[in-house]
Amino acid sequence: MKINTDGVLLGAMAQAEAPKRILDIGTGTGVIALMLAQRFPLATIDAIEIDAEAARTAGRNFQNSPFADRISCHAVALGDFEPKYHYDLMVSNPPYFLHSLKNQDVRKRIARHADISFFDQLLERSARWLTPKGGVQLILPISLANDVGRQAEDGYGMVVQGAATIRSFSTHPPIRCVLAIGKATGNPEFGEREFLIYEGKGVYSPAYRKLLKDFFLAF
Repeated sequence: MKINTDGVLLGAMAQAEAPKRILDIGTGTGVIALMLAQRFPLATIDAIEIDAEAARTAGRNFQNSPFADRISCHAVALGDFEPKYHYDLMVSNPPYFLHSLKNQDVRKRIARHADISFFDQLLERSARWLTPKGGVQLILPISLANDVGRQAEDGYGMVVQGAATIRSFSTHPPIRCVLAIGKATGNPEFGEREFLIYEGKGVYSPAYRKLLKDFFLAF
């Protein structure tokens, strides 16, 4: 799967205070995990990926990076993963095409589509695997983010700590939300805010360029 805007936004926007252990769920080829390793130099990162080919690619990317001693890739589904530690930060750019037509490509279907049970599973694991001050942060469509936030609070006793609403253009409706959920109320680095990708057709906004300048050679 190619690098996508959702992934790099989450990798650059996810917030935690000096996390020691991070889990990236559905790492793909490892982009988000690598970005977090660059941003948090004291963190050890586990990355899990159900697609064996993508996991092999992520593993090679990790080994060829300056962060090879701090990132591990596990070719395993979320439901089969048994961590040895609790995490200060969990992140995921999850599949979210619920109740839609399935892609004919098997690998793309796995990457892009999920049943609602996947989010129940993710929240249940988050409630068990997070440290007391830890949080899970996801990038989702707006309506799904609202549903996941309610389920976290009503079903698993967690709280919505903050959200960043993302628009392509200032005149367009929001398309994504980076949602922060945790065990404890409040995350001082992640409040309510809006984020704009483009200031004009084909022209990235200053905020987008600033956010990703440490990762994109073009910026």
